[in-house]
Amino acid sequence: MEKIESMSNAKIKHAASLHLKKNREKTGEFVAEGIRLAEMAAQSDWSCVYALVTEDAASKDRVKIILETLDGKGCPVYLVSDKLYRKAAATEEPQGLLLIMRREKAELDSVSCVKSFLVVLDGVQDPGNAGTILRTADAVGADAVVALQGSVDLFSDKTVRSAMGSHFHLPVVDGVSREDFLDYAEGNKIRCFVTALDEKAQPHFNADYKGACAVVFGNEGNGASKELLQAAEHVYIPMRGQAESLNVASAAAVVLYEAFRQRYQSEASSQTK
Repeated sequence: MEKIESMSNAKIKHAASLHLKKNREKTGEFVAEGIRLAEMAAQSDWSCVYALVTEDAASKDRVKIILETLDGKGCPVYLVSDKLYRKAAATEEPQGLLLIMRREKAELDSVSCVKSFLVVLDGVQDPGNAGTILRTADAVGADAVVALQGSVDLFSDKTVRSAMGSHFHLPVVDGVSREDFLDYAEGNKIRCFVTALDEKAQPHFNADYKGACAVVFGNEGNGASKELLQAAEHVYIPMRGQAESLNVASAAAVVLYEAFRQRYQSEASSQTK
């Protein structure tokens, strides 16, 4: 491994620059930091531009396996001091390994529409919520996560960490206008459901998610946009306790697992016929 010793080294500066959205958008690159996330990134088909590792981290067995995998892919690995690593890293307690990844750009039109199962973020702002929803979408077998304009950057440091590698498992489409998404859904006969508390809403377990569908989750404070509320079927999560509401990531888990249950049972029933 080549050793980097200068604080002004271009690769250290570049890694640090990717903590800003404008630089991620300009380069199409983002940071995957931490041993578990690096494992999943290294095992994926996504391209690793280069990696930074501290001497202490490089001595660990799990990290050695990751570095061998990266070497087999032709990804350069640079050994750095703890001080240099902290300049490049974003976490308060760094694990000594980060990868600069080139994102696989996904477009809405490239997502399969046959019985598709989409998860849509409509103005979700918190990166931790967004990453958790993406992780849940991965767990239930969603075909893609779509972030509409005004939603948080799905490749920010915290979102990537919260998603725990799910970025590498399913298409992530961002920056989609509401008009374009609704045209896409209508043109491909995708039923849209949105979580909302109003007289139009039905309990989430009464909705039929078995066909091609998209489940929309709105902004933490204001809910979904008027465009999605007008176009989608409304569902709500019944509650008996005194809690005012559920966190959007928690609500997503409840609704998406109901959709998963219905779709799983439908598929199992079809296979036995």
